[in-house]
Amino acid sequence: MSDPHPSRAPRSPDKRSLFERLVEFLSPGPDSKAELIETLAEAEDRELIEPESRLMLEGVLRMADMTAGDVMVAAPRMDLLDIRAPYDELLNVVIDTGHSRFPVYEGERDNIIGILMAKDLLKLQRAPELNLRTLLRPAVFVPESKRLNELLRDFRSNRNHLAIVIDEFGKTAGLITIEDVLEQIVGEIEDEFDEDDAPTGIYTLADGSHRVAGDADIEAVNTFFGVELPEEDFDTIGGLVAHELGHVPRRGEFADIAGLRFAVLFTRAGAVRWFKVTRAPAAPEAPAEH
Repeated sequence: MSDPHPSRAPRSPDKRSLFERLVEFLSPGPDSKAELIETLAEAEDRELIEPESRLMLEGVLRMADMTAGDVMVAAPRMDLLDIRAPYDELLNVVIDTGHSRFPVYEGERDNIIGILMAKDLLKLQRAPELNLRTLLRPAVFVPESKRLNELLRDFRSNRNHLAIVIDEFGKTAGLITIEDVLEQIVGEIEDEFDEDDAPTGIYTLADGSHRVAGDADIEAVNTFFGVELPEEDFDTIGGLVAHELGHVPRRGEFADIAGLRFAVLFTRAGAVRWFKVTRAPAAPEAPAEH
């Protein structure tokens, strides 16, 4: 007698033991992302996985729901280069910010014409006759709604590390880097700015400005800069700046306190990792009354 269902493939045997199937029946797996995150927390409590592994797995899960607009550096806080700026001015921006890639604009800031690698700028020093335009690399544009997991896949496949984020009207909304995406999984990726060889957490930069750790003691900051920041209510400079701003500082924001400007360079886990500190610009004098 022929098989009544010849098109059906034979079912693979269930190799789980009766006990394993009974455990799954009594304790089914998570049915939602929230339950899965709770399961990961329980696995950490039972020492089945390390805390770092749980945080990374949770980061992967949450990243799937995030978009480029959630992580990007907003347009007003972008560090851009003007194609028409002289070489010395471009070099100062590169030194001040410490980035490796810069969007380049022509005319208006919204008109981004390409990306310049900081290392390519050195070619102009050796050969001033070179046209800066020839050193630009094509800019990649993505919508604010682009999912981070999709963007990470694009970054990897295209070997590109920076994208310009545009809004629904085609205007520049911000920029996002592969580091911004990966930090949603592993936390802040430390680089050459993050060495920790100064006991006070205060470093002098080549341009005369300073880099100050967010957890630097206010007393150390007062001593170094010769100022009188309040030491009674706050232990660290990060806590004082957060109080002055009224919220957790974000990268690119700044606060002027006691004649110093504290600009946020890097943040980590809801706290400022590094400030760039310069003298605050003098306030304009009020016009004399007649």
